[in-house]
Amino acid sequence: MASSELLAMYTRIHKVIRKIPRGAVATYGQVAELAGIPGGARVAAAALKTSKPEHRLPWQRVIGKAGKLRGRIAIHDPVGAAMQRHLLEHEGVAVGDSGLVALDIYGWLPTAGSGRGASPRRRPRSGSKRRASSSRR
Repeated sequence: MASSELLAMYTRIHKVIRKIPRGAVATYGQVAELAGIPGGARVAAAALKTSKPEHRLPWQRVIGKAGKLRGRIAIHDPVGAAMQRHLLEHEGVAVGDSGLVALDIYGWLPTAGSGRGASPRRRPRSGSKRRASSSRR
């Protein structure tokens, strides 16, 4: 992948991350999907890992997915994980002893009318060749 394409992807990811409000979290996969990269959780993680302080990203608001309704601090470095926990708790996000966060309470769900992007659902393929079944015609 050309570096200009990678830079463009990272820029889209950074824009999504900046929209996550205080007191809310989003998963790496959700950030990637909202940036137009379905299935790109690792790309979102790489974009955060290579970001610089001058990017001024609220990185603490992006967490790993630990189930349908739970997220988890995904930093393996104990100092970084403690910093993320501290920052999230300072914003009012409850973080369990094992680093779990309730997505049904603190998960960010942008709405189409809020100017924060579409909901994190896959869009239908625009070039789809599938036809409606004969029962629908």
